[in-house]
Amino acid sequence: MKLNLNLKNPLVFFDLETTGVSVATDRIVELAFLKVMPNGDQTSFVKKINPQRPIPPETTKIHGIKDEDVIDSPTFKDIAKNLAKMLEGCDLAGFNIIKFDVPMLVEEFLRASVEFDIGARKIIDVQRIFHMMEPRNLSAAYQFYCKQPLENAHTAEADNLATFEILNVQVEHYKDRPMVDKEGKTVYPIQNDMKVLHELTTSNIVDFAGRMAFNDQNEVIFNFGKHKGKPVTKVLKEEPTYYDWMMKGDFPLNTKQKLTEIRLSMLQTKK
Repeated sequence: MKLNLNLKNPLVFFDLETTGVSVATDRIVELAFLKVMPNGDQTSFVKKINPQRPIPPETTKIHGIKDEDVIDSPTFKDIAKNLAKMLEGCDLAGFNIIKFDVPMLVEEFLRASVEFDIGARKIIDVQRIFHMMEPRNLSAAYQFYCKQPLENAHTAEADNLATFEILNVQVEHYKDRPMVDKEGKTVYPIQNDMKVLHELTTSNIVDFAGRMAFNDQNEVIFNFGKHKGKPVTKVLKEEPTYYDWMMKGDFPLNTKQKLTEIRLSMLQTKK
């Protein structure tokens, strides 16, 4: 297949299978990576992971992975350092990864105490491009762009390869396609540039769980609870105990990490 993507860094397409849908409490049971090099070379990596907890039957019905399938597999902590090294210098891509796969991966690295700087890499969510231009699911996206049915849908490896093929077609399909933005201006949002696609698919993200967001004034605000819509700095200044409540609460580590960064920045500004 001809590589249409204009890559400056290796682009890793990835997909996770997990014990459930909670970033804070669930764990990865399988991960699959497809690394595409700027010259078009591809390498894939699929690994079962022992989540160190039972896999609920309702989850097994979705991805087919049972407790006995992962009992002899390494834990995420066992492979975290090698995995971080494999992903070093790589940008990330996938289908619907912003809402779940990226925050879950970040959370697992934090639990393993292995540094994984998500802010240093570009993230392209193929689903966001697809839903912006052709709202449907992965199977429909594959049929639409690649003109054939998706075989073995909901297996990590097949979904990975399909997502790569879709993005590879999208950059050509939409390169001259205009759209009208919210200000009424005609723009060409899809460009064959990973930085542009990163900004397009990951705008307004503070923490991956979405507990915080940017408002129209580019201020970080809380996106939930009694302080929803209020600037985080204002809340922390007027109600310092809210920080302690969140740090002790059942929030993802990534959310706590971002909140701590904001609080430290406030303290440094006072000096």
